[in-house]
Amino acid sequence: MSAIAWMIGAVLGVVLLVLAVRGHVQLLRLIRWAQAPLGEPVPEAGGLWGEAFLALHRRARAAAESRRQLQQELDRLEALTQALPEGVVILGAGQVIEWLNGQAARDLGLDAGRDIGAPIINLMREPEFIRHLETPQHGVPLLLRARRNPGRTLQIVSAPFGADRMLLLTRDITQLEKLETMRRDFVANVSHELKTPLTVVAGFIEMLKDGIGPAAGEAAIPAEDAAHYLALAFDQAGRMQRLIDDLLTLSALETGAPPPPQERVDMRALLAEVREEIAALSAGQHDIRLEEDGPAWLSGGGAELRSACGNLASNAVRYTPAGGSIVLAWRTLPGGDAEFAVTDSGLGIESQHILRLTERFYRVDRGRSRESGGTGLGLAIVKHVLERHQARLVIESQAGRGSTFRAVFPAARVAD
Repeated sequence: MSAIAWMIGAVLGVVLLVLAVRGHVQLLRLIRWAQAPLGEPVPEAGGLWGEAFLALHRRARAAAESRRQLQQELDRLEALTQALPEGVVILGAGQVIEWLNGQAARDLGLDAGRDIGAPIINLMREPEFIRHLETPQHGVPLLLRARRNPGRTLQIVSAPFGADRMLLLTRDITQLEKLETMRRDFVANVSHELKTPLTVVAGFIEMLKDGIGPAAGEAAIPAEDAAHYLALAFDQAGRMQRLIDDLLTLSALETGAPPPPQERVDMRALLAEVREEIAALSAGQHDIRLEEDGPAWLSGGGAELRSACGNLASNAVRYTPAGGSIVLAWRTLPGGDAEFAVTDSGLGIESQHILRLTERFYRVDRGRSRESGGTGLGLAIVKHVLERHQARLVIESQAGRGSTFRAVFPAARVAD
């Protein structure tokens, strides 16, 4: 019995040893597989070891898929924030920049790569910005004109989130400020432009009313004086009407009114009308010539083209002293473009004024323009009309040596 028991024990020992060695080998294979790059085939094994390998493989594959999906969502979120028109900055503890999008880097004058990890107050030292971070009024915007980005106005809103973190949203409102300034100037200019003629008209009406005798109804002022007052009042009423008409025209152009129906405009007939109109405005005080060797037809809106050409020509009359000359020229340019040019021998314009001439109510000489009946809106209308016809306005002038205003139309607008 003892021999049999010894043999059984020996066999069991050998079996256990084999199992231990085999388990050790499988364990080593598992360790090597776990250390191999992702995607390494699962080692072949039978029994429980095979099941273990497959279970671990499925778990690793699920974890990799989850990480892939999370990375995709993070990439999408980053792409979304990069595409935002507003800037986004994430600040950590100590106001350290943890992340910012490209718009925030442009707004604040920062570098999206180099400045990560730096305290933002070390980079932006504007006192009002530092006070905003130290004593934040979350949701209350800060208007900042940063020295790192001169000439621009930023609106910055802060919001806390997480532990010791802050979100900054930046928005460039430079253009909005300019538009608001233009709106205020526009209201002030319109009020000023209308005030003078209204005062004149109201004054003459009151004078005529007081001049009527209460009893017999006879005029207490001479008829000639009354006629003169009425003529002046009529002129001022006409000035107000022109101003209102120009305002309505400019408003329609600036608000994106539908373009006029395209038609074949007879430019020679149109320019002949313009020439007659400015001759009447000049009343024989200027030498006016019309030179035509351009195309007979132009594709566009007849009324708008008439307005643009008329404004350019009438401005030449208003700003050219008596005895001067004005040349209206319609010609074909090399390459097929067409050009309407108005050249005068007037006062000329200094270079610093030229870029602003198409602004509403901008005048080089305010007094002279009002005296001649100008509204200050003509060149603004011309600019918008030309833009709607894919044309451009070119201004050449020197003080004391006259001016040339050229409306250049693309060859595609020339109609045979």
